[in-house]
Amino acid sequence: MLLRLNNINKAFGSGQPGQIKQVLRDISMEIDQGENLAFLGPSGSGKSTLLNIIGTLDKPDSGDLFFEGRNIIEYSEDQLATFRNRQIGFIFQAHHLLPQCSVLENILVPTLPLRDSKFKKERYARALELIKEVDLWEHRDKLPGTLSGGECQRVAVIRALINEPKLLLADEPTGSLDRKNAMGIISLLLKLNKELNTSLIVVTHSMEIGSKMTNTYDLVDGQLVLSNSPS
Repeated sequence: MLLRLNNINKAFGSGQPGQIKQVLRDISMEIDQGENLAFLGPSGSGKSTLLNIIGTLDKPDSGDLFFEGRNIIEYSEDQLATFRNRQIGFIFQAHHLLPQCSVLENILVPTLPLRDSKFKKERYARALELIKEVDLWEHRDKLPGTLSGGECQRVAVIRALINEPKLLLADEPTGSLDRKNAMGIISLLLKLNKELNTSLIVVTHSMEIGSKMTNTYDLVDGQLVLSNSPS
């Protein structure tokens, strides 16, 4: 087991009666290494909030989050920053590429805090391998502004994987793409999920994308409901 959520709760509001919205209610689940799954639900249902808590970008009001047996809720901010950089890859709807940096430079951004020069060289070699694998070799020295939306999102996928994280979190990663490019990104994510044995969680409102995952959960009234599972 890679990840375990134990009674996660999260609410937003001013604290005044009637002005508090309970977004997540006693959510508990386990995620195995190499598993892929999707969180489905309409805008405002709490999908991204749950993903941000799993990715330690947000904290729950109560509950515990265990990663390989360690309760990372107890980590300091410095510990969390190191943890995120080494163990988690993030992909968002907007690719967030640096416009002044080339494709290769953007991919290597997560390696900048690393102090081990040998590991940095390994990451550089890995970046070149991944660029070839996703058919971006001819674009490696180009700026993001010269690429299509689908190409930019492929760069974002590689960037998220460059430090070989054990968990990949994708928040509406195809929301700004047409169907063809969207399905291409999902196929790429699932391919890498299998090849690298990286656990994958995708937040989406698309039933079609959800159906590509091994497990799909609906977020209903703050609780996760398993809506499909392997046959």
